[in-house]
Amino acid sequence: MSEIKPDVTLDVRGFFCPVPVVKLAEAIEKYPTGTTLEILATDPGTLADIPAWARTTGNEMLKTEREGNVIKLYIKKTK
Repeated sequence: MSEIKPDVTLDVRGFFCPVPVVKLAEAIEKYPTGTTLEILATDPGTLADIPAWARTTGNEMLKTEREGNVIKLYIKKTK
């Protein structure tokens, strides 16, 4: 897979469920369709919560990776 170049980074490190999903839902509304968002999180729950949110909202989950205790999730706004 090629390197994903995010248009926007949303830092929700230190927040726990449901805050990361709430902040993502609020932030994504500000950007046009096609925008790629990188979410930086430390709550392990985001590994399930954010992909589930993407599925239910019709946005595209591109990639998930971990660097130490930081979880990076990449979502493309499709709606």
